[in-house]
Amino acid sequence: MSPRFVTRSSSIHGKGVFAAVDIPAEEILIEYSGKRITSQQAERLHGNNSETGHTFLFSVNEKFLIDGNTGGNSSRWFNHSCAPNCQAQVHVNINGDERKDKVLIESLRPIRAGEELTYDYGLDLPPPHSKRLKKIWECRCGAKNCTGTLLKPRKPAAKKGAAKTSVRKTKA
Repeated sequence: MSPRFVTRSSSIHGKGVFAAVDIPAEEILIEYSGKRITSQQAERLHGNNSETGHTFLFSVNEKFLIDGNTGGNSSRWFNHSCAPNCQAQVHVNINGDERKDKVLIESLRPIRAGEELTYDYGLDLPPPHSKRLKKIWECRCGAKNCTGTLLKPRKPAAKKGAAKTSVRKTKA
């Protein structure tokens, strides 16, 4: 069986992941994997990496992150796009075990062989989002609606009881 995607050089940034075959919409492609660490461990290991413009850390919940640079798979090479063809969703363990929450990347729409697989990173760094910080986290996706940055726009606090659309409960 041939692979559904391959990792190679990307015009967006460094390495990227590309569809090797046509992929239908709403198909789970891969789990974001790596070493599961706490926020405190991430701070000790990586410090404040908001000044680097590069990270393989993925926040799973309030307690844990996945360090894709340690034991990660090709999911760490999915690049950001302001017009993504995939999305990363946190799947919350149905039994409440936060150590078992996971991130799955799935296609948003049909993807043709050869297309780079991307999702919106929506990096949530504390304000202020200065011009300098936006430059460090500059977006190079080339989409018509490109915001110019990987940083998630600051929004007013959500109303109490509002649901997060990117979280699903699973048994795994």
